[in-house]
This record gives sequence, structure tokens and C-alpha cells, in this order.
Amino acid sequence: MGKLVTVGEAGEAVVLERLLAALAVPASVSGVEAPLLGPGDDAAVVVAPDARVVATTDLLVEGRDFRTDWSSGADVGAKAVAQNLADVAAMGAVPTGLLLTVGAPSDTPLAWLEDLGRGVAAACSVWSTSVIGGDLSGASELLVSITALGDLQGRAPVCRSGARPGDVLALAGSVGRSAAGLALLLAGGPELAEEVAPELLAAHRRPVPPVGAGPAAAAAGATAMLDVSDGLGVDGARLAAASRVHLDVDADWEDQHVLDLLVAARRLGGDDDPWGYGLVRSWVRGGGEDHALLATFPAGVAARGLPEPFVRIGEVLPVRSGWPAVTVNGDDEVVGGWDVYA
Repeated sequence: MGKLVTVGEAGEAVVLERLLAALAVPASVSGVEAPLLGPGDDAAVVVAPDARVVATTDLLVEGRDFRTDWSSGADVGAKAVAQNLADVAAMGAVPTGLLLTVGAPSDTPLAWLEDLGRGVAAACSVWSTSVIGGDLSGASELLVSITALGDLQGRAPVCRSGARPGDVLALAGSVGRSAAGLALLLAGGPELAEEVAPELLAAHRRPVPPVGAGPAAAAAGATAMLDVSDGLGVDGARLAAASRVHLDVDADWEDQHVLDLLVAARRLGGDDDPWGYGLVRSWVRGGGEDHALLATFPAGVAARGLPEPFVRIGEVLPVRSGWPAVTVNGDDEVVGGWDVYA
């Protein structure tokens, strides 16, 4: 047949064969029971010891969620896995399998889809899971969607609605790093980002959420939890609304958390923000796609020690008339974040 350049030239059967080969994960990396039946039939069959299956899905759209001149196929694959497993972890569950769906224009290089598969496989190996099925389709732009499944292992799911006044507010992971990486890309492309802060560029291209922290939080008695995908202000407000509470963040935590972002902010800050502190706070408060876990714990649990890597960042307070949902030191409102339709 000769060298296959695009998915249109290759055809569905060859694309599927190549993608499945790129997705192959050694059985030895799996920390959960393997599927009874994996890719190849009309549907997969998985083991569900708990009899309750956590399920979530996310969609990445070219030009909206990623750009192929900024991110490789492997970057996109790794990010798609990360954002879905963070949602599984936020319920307190352990990932058990993924369903991958890809829509691609006919002129998409086959090598890009193979690279996507390798990125998915690499991310799966980090968190001891694998792709168990999926679908392929033509599309007007690249679309990558993952449905992730998880096992609660006998624990109750940790919802957004369980926080109570007196609880401790805690975070596992980082916020603002992906937003800083994106800001560098927007200002000068990959060349500027690599020059100024390659670690922030990596955080944007391939976020690494604390997936294991979700089940640990559930086992420790977390009262509420969610994945910070759209920004601390937006997602914190969602938790506060579901629980009918107010969240107050410590200014000291915020100040400590911003230090590694200042190099990027000082490169990008204008005359009205020469030191970059305003820009950094906007990233920390409103930046999404780091996929940290925001959780609340009873004060007694916090006194004995929060599960790693959670750190205390504030407290849960009663709702008061006229207060915003999330503040810093009870005063400065935490605003900003991603809106899918904005």
C-alpha cells in the first residue's frame, strides 16, 4: 500500500489497527482487575466488585481546548486522560477503565493519531488503568473524548454537597500553573514558554492531577470534594452552592502558592502590574486545567493530619447574606474561571 500519510488515505480499519497498537499497555502495570473483555467487540465487559460504577466524560475540541501547533498528539492524549481521571478521583473512586472516542478530518496525519494513542497509554500507565474500548469517526475538526469508569471500593461517593461550617478547606495539587503556561503560549508561542518557564508549559500541555489523593480523602472522611478544572473561584463556588456554605481561603496560603509563577508574570506583566502579583493572583484564583482536588474535612480529621498531599488552604463558614461564595481572608472575592460557552 505504501506509506500512509493521512487517516483518509489509510481508512478506518488501518487507523483502528494502528491506534490500538499505540494504546497497548502491559498487563503488569494494572493495579485493578483487568477487563473480562477489552477492545475488539461491540462493547467491553469490565469487573465491578463494588456493584457501583463511577462514570464521567470530557470532550476536547481542536481550536477550543487545544492547538496542534502548541501541543503534540501525545500531549492531547495525556491531557484527556488526566482530566477524566481527576473527576473519578474527586468522587473518591479508583479508575478502572477508559473509553476513547476520536473524531478526525480525513486529512489528519495518521502519525498524529498514533501519537495521541501513545500519550493516552503513557498516562494510563501512570495511574494503572487502560483503554477498554471506544469509537472512531470523521469530523470537521479534531475531537477527543474519554469516558472514564471508577470503583468506589465499598466507600460512599464524596459529593460536592457535604461540606459543613467548621470544616477545613484543603487542596491537593496546584492551581494557576496551567493558566500561566497558556498565558505564555498566547504571548509568544512555544518558543517563549520554553524560554521563560518550561515547567509551566508542561503543566498546561500535560497536567498531572493527584488521582490517588481522591480515594485517600474519601477514606479519611472528606465531607465534600471536586476537581478544580475551571478555576478555584468557579469550582469553589460550585462546592459552596451545593453545600450551602461559604469558603474562605487563607491569604498566607495564596501568597506562598504564587512564588513559582512570578517568573512568568514578571515577563508578561504590564506597566500597571510590573511585579506581576495581580497577574499571578488571577491565575491562582481563576486558572483552570491543573485538575487539583478541592476538599473539605471535619476539623477533627485535620487535627490528626490531612491525607497526603492535601494541605489546608482555608475554612468552611456559614453562608451570610451579601457574601460572595468564595473569599480570601473573608474580604477579597475570588472570581474568574473558565466558561465553556464564553
